Formats: sequence, structure tokens, C-alpha cells
Amino acid sequence: MVPMPFRVPGVSHPSKKGKAPPPEETFEEAAYLKSLGEKQKPVTIKLLDGEVVKGWIEYYDKNMVRVTREGAPNLFIFKHQIMYIAEEAARRKP
Repeated sequence: MVPMPFRVPGVSHPSKKGKAPPPEETFEEAAYLKSLGEKQKPVTIKLLDGEVVKGWIEYYDKNMVRVTREGAPNLFIFKHQIMYIAEEAARRKP
């Protein structure tokens, strides 16, 4: 008869590892913002106060993004004020 390993309640078994939680930071933000700027992709930016800004990202750095808008002044927006940035749907040409 082969002895079975003894398991202590509350202690995880080394051979049974659970899934690791996803990382807090993927470090892909700069690459994503760069691609949006190079393609002059239209974006919608929602700020923490609820305001929505539309345009394209011309420049970005560690702390802010510069949004170029048609028919309105360009804006420098601090990243800590941004709730999210969403790409606008591609517009179809007739």
C-alpha cells in the first residue's frame, strides 16, 4: 500500500498552483498612444468630471496628452484626469 500525502488545512500544496492574478500594469500604454498618434486615429476621451473631448492624439508624455481638434482649440489633458480613451469607429467614405 502506497502512503498518501498528508494535507494540512489552510496550507496550499506546492503542486497545485492557482492562476496568478493579471498584472496591474502591462506597460503597453506608450505603444498604444504612439499608434493612435501616428495614424491620427479619431478618439473620444472621457474625463473624470464627465466631460467628453473628441479629436486625435498629437503628442503624449508621462503625464499628459495633447489632443488636436477640428474647429476647436487644441488641449493638453493630464492623464490623471482621464477616465478612458476610446477609438472612434472608422467612418465610411461614400
